[in-house]
Amino acid sequence: MTVISPAEALSEVLLRDNPSDGLWQLVDSGWADEHLPELTQLRLEQDPIHRHKDVLSHTIAVTSQAPGRERLRLAALFHDIGKPATRKIDATGVTFHHHEAVGAKIARPRMRELGYEKTMVREVSQLVFLSGRFKGYTNGWTDAAVRRYARDAGPLLGDLNALVRSDCTSRNPKRVRALHEALDDLELRIGALAREDARRAERPEIDGAAVMEHLGIDPGPDVGVAMKFLLTLKRESGELGDDEVLRRLDEWWAQRES
Repeated sequence: MTVISPAEALSEVLLRDNPSDGLWQLVDSGWADEHLPELTQLRLEQDPIHRHKDVLSHTIAVTSQAPGRERLRLAALFHDIGKPATRKIDATGVTFHHHEAVGAKIARPRMRELGYEKTMVREVSQLVFLSGRFKGYTNGWTDAAVRRYARDAGPLLGDLNALVRSDCTSRNPKRVRALHEALDDLELRIGALAREDARRAERPEIDGAAVMEHLGIDPGPDVGVAMKFLLTLKRESGELGDDEVLRRLDEWWAQRES
């Protein structure tokens, strides 16, 4: 009889087309109590006064509508795992301040105990940590804030954005549409800023000092014009090597002087 690890059992459920029934079975059968008690602990009401949906139901819904990639669905399953530890109820309602950071700390040791490998643990916990970062975008983010969001996510950016999209289980179509449109806007800005930054980072194959020495000219406007020519040359022809670049620079310079 083949014995599978808790990680294998959990991922088998998560990678189903619709993992909802399987996740409820893990909770109701007692499997989660033994291997993932933090999941069972999500069975609490966000607001006991107004009886909003409990966090467990929300978590399973988010996980089920997330694209079927193991890392992404694990992040969806763990994204609110820090809520029980951070829940505060007062006259204004219920809050879960910094639950993403707390959730990331909870996810790391739990995933290791389940049997997930180090890379998966690190990436899923980072997605959990960043899962609330998008909140506030519609209040106005500077370009610096957009760059920071993309930089902090790094290669996890696609899964982070997919997690944000999945983390909307509202039955109000206007609310869902507004979130998706805001995220679409963010993704467009990230792409535009990345292209802008790439252009700014471009450099010709040879620097200004080499141009001045080769052409025998002093600092001034001619150097700037020559550098623009060399940058265009690189964009159109790619890396050519110093000798070929200098040869083409000579040709361009001779035509310019004629």
